Formats: sequence, structure tokens, C-alpha cells
Amino acid sequence: MLTGRKELGARLGDTARAWLDAALAEAADAAPRPAPSTAVPPWQLRFASAGRHCGPAHADSVRVLLLLAARPRPAVVARLYDQGTAAERRAVLLALHRLVPGPDALPLVEDALRTNDSRLVAAAVGPYAAAHLGPHGWRHAVLKCLFTGVPVEAVAGLGDRARGDTELARMLRDFAAERTAAGRPVPPDLRTVLALTAPTEES
Repeated sequence: MLTGRKELGARLGDTARAWLDAALAEAADAAPRPAPSTAVPPWQLRFASAGRHCGPAHADSVRVLLLLAARPRPAVVARLYDQGTAAERRAVLLALHRLVPGPDALPLVEDALRTNDSRLVAAAVGPYAAAHLGPHGWRHAVLKCLFTGVPVEAVAGLGDRARGDTELARMLRDFAAERTAAGRPVPPDLRTVLALTAPTEES
């Protein structure tokens, strides 16, 4: 779970808090005056080293705060993802809905959903995916969560998008049948999602 700036500052030691203050100041300064394309802005170096300075438990929150302070262009967001570690990629995914207003960053979500890294998958199915993934891709994202053990609570907008979705219901039943035929357990979350697909009176 991400932590806000005030709460995060209360949890960090003096050295880490001073590092974070400096990092956020650099990021905010870079936002209106981006550095030349050949130079790596200092905040991006801090983005990579956040876990080392603030601790792995706070790294996601620190990185997201840096991204929101810097407001990087979509091309920079994509580069941070492409060149980043799994932890750095996860932070980019968590911040996408507040950084990229349109569907330009969907390739990042789709890339994360092709992995079997459950933490990346969980980050990929957040609000950005809910807003921009098409029906086919979104349904497969839900199945990916079931396959990798990601709790379906991670899927933003699940109730709204699953409601009355008969195609998703069919896919869920097929997935359950395959698991049963192979002698493997059906994830309990599958039944949860299947119940959400039931048609409503309005639909």
C-alpha cells in the first residue's frame, strides 16, 4: 500500500527523510524545466536508488512521489519502465493513472501482464488499466490475476467492468473446467468474479 508524503516522513529516519526532501525538491524543479535529453536528471538517479536510501518497504511510495513531483513526459515514463528493475517498473505502473491521461502507456501495462511476476501484475491492473484496457485485454488481465495468485481486490473497477460480462463468465468457466480436469484447485477468487458477472435487471 502506498504511503502519503506526510505519513512517509513520519516513518523515515532523519537521514532518509532528508534524502527524500532533497529528492522531491530536485524532481519538482525538473518538472517545469526538463534537463537536456542527453543528461539524466538527478531525480531519476534518486528514483533508481530509493530502496537503498529509504528502505525496500518504502521504495514504492518514494518512487511514486518522485514521479508525481517530476511529472515526466510519457516518453520518459516509458523509458523509466523499459530500463528499470522490477521494483522500478512496479512504481511506474502504480503511478500511471496520475501521469498519463490517455492510452499511450498501455504497452507498459500489457508488458507487465505478460510476466508471471505477481507484484507487477497486481500493479498493472490498477486504475490505469481499468480506464484504458479494452474488453479483451481486461478480461485476460483478470484471468492473469487468477493464474498468478494475485487477489482480485487488486483489479481496479472490477465490479463495474465485470457486471453482466457474459464473455468473461464463459472464460472463467472454461478456466475452472481446465483446472478441474487437470486435478488442480480452482482459485476461490474465480467464484467471486463469476458472481460479479451475473446480469443485473438494468443490463
